[in-house]
Amino acid sequence: MKYPCDSLVHSEVDVMASRPTVRTGWVLTAAILGSSLAFIDGTVVNVALPSIQHALNATVSGAQWVVESYALFLAALILLGGAAGDFYGRRLIFTIGVFLFAAASAWCGFAADIRHLIAARALQGVGGAMLVPGSLAIISAAFPAAQRGKAIGTWSGFTGITAAIGPVLGGWLVQHFSWRWVFFINLPIAAAVIVISLLFVPESCGEGGKHKLDISGAFLITLGLGFLVFGMIEAPGLGWTNPVTWGTATAGVFAIALFLWREARTDAPLVPLRLFRSTNFSGANLLTLLLYAALGALLFFLPYNLIQVQGFTPTQAGAANLPLILILFFLSRWAGGLVAHYGAKLPLVIGPIVAACGFLLFARPGIGGNYWTTYFPAMIVLGLGMSGVVAPLTTTVMDSVSERQAGVASGVNNAVSRVASLLSIAVLGMVAFHVFNTQLENRLNAAKLPEPVKHAVLEQRNRLTQIEPPSGLNADQQHALKQSIDESFLAGFRWVMVISAGLALLSAASAWLMIQGKPLKPQRL
Repeated sequence: MKYPCDSLVHSEVDVMASRPTVRTGWVLTAAILGSSLAFIDGTVVNVALPSIQHALNATVSGAQWVVESYALFLAALILLGGAAGDFYGRRLIFTIGVFLFAAASAWCGFAADIRHLIAARALQGVGGAMLVPGSLAIISAAFPAAQRGKAIGTWSGFTGITAAIGPVLGGWLVQHFSWRWVFFINLPIAAAVIVISLLFVPESCGEGGKHKLDISGAFLITLGLGFLVFGMIEAPGLGWTNPVTWGTATAGVFAIALFLWREARTDAPLVPLRLFRSTNFSGANLLTLLLYAALGALLFFLPYNLIQVQGFTPTQAGAANLPLILILFFLSRWAGGLVAHYGAKLPLVIGPIVAACGFLLFARPGIGGNYWTTYFPAMIVLGLGMSGVVAPLTTTVMDSVSERQAGVASGVNNAVSRVASLLSIAVLGMVAFHVFNTQLENRLNAAKLPEPVKHAVLEQRNRLTQIEPPSGLNADQQHALKQSIDESFLAGFRWVMVISAGLALLSAASAWLMIQGKPLKPQRL
């Protein structure tokens, strides 16, 4: 079979020679719209989850899998997607990724039950893993070096705007139409991206085309993460003594260990482990793992709290994150300038400490109260902390390796941030579910509800805030039951936020211990 790169030199010489005829505005448009598909879906679905769970009569583990199946394949395959673009052609892989994402979005929108939705979300993750790295790659190939920085800055700015608008639009669609429209809205955007890509985006290949793809490595890490996450998500319902739970978790750990063993010995590894010889690179990725685990847990559990417990509409819940996103958008560039004056260490220590204070503020509000006096201050503080991290973290990652390894290093750090969210939702989901169970049983006993009512409620405990009250309750009993469920969930949410604050402090400690105070010259590994 002949691939586009077979007719190109495995470099960008041919593309660079043709740049005068390339319509770079269209290239930038395709990259922005394509990457926005994946970025928006990563946050919008969280706002739609309560409605999805209710409409499809799903358990909390089913709702977790709606997020986790997408995150799993995106995290595990994103490095392979970038390498495949270098190997087969960046435009080809990018366009296929957009098509798969669109097809999976249609499947999500028409899903008849939670299992179909989970499978469709997994396919979305595969498509996202192909289009996300391809969006920046086609920009780099189409723009000359003098214009590339401005183009990437434009891409970053517009994707930031879409990240801000996406949850609000998604919440509005859920509130006024249906959660299914959160997925259907992707179809016209994807169609436009495919047409623009085929007409105006030039094909290009990279140096990765000289090497074989690490298919075995991608399979092992997907299998390992999948088994490990499956064991942790299903543990609250099945129990850790169940052979399915501990068996899959053990198999996941074994597969991840086998992946690392293979990566250390293969000629073309998916993750070049030699990069971690740099203490700056290792420290930056450890910080990423810890801090983005905390952020991922917040973004998953907060919509449930706002919609199901606090009584926000989906639109209001989608808009609740706007202060965080806008602060990141406006202050990240300023924070990047701090590295030149103070080095990376100081902002990467102070930023996570401020973020930890933000997570603790999320644990403070009770039920009720005005958004501006409850969650808005927490959003502001978290935004200030995160804005002090993003740009210095990226700079540290890029400066810790040689220029020819910068793309791989950035890809590894991107994958680590997605793995962090994947694992945190599973691990902290166990914490939230355990606290919810314990609190609910205690509060039901304190409410002195009839035994048949308590039994019927506890039978549904795996639905968390979606528990249906048994029939025949009077108004006082319904109020007592609703209050018991809400306060039990809020207790679990508070535990998750306190643990998230601890993870943020640990990330600050990793920066203090491992990242050097002044920017390093690239190490040749």
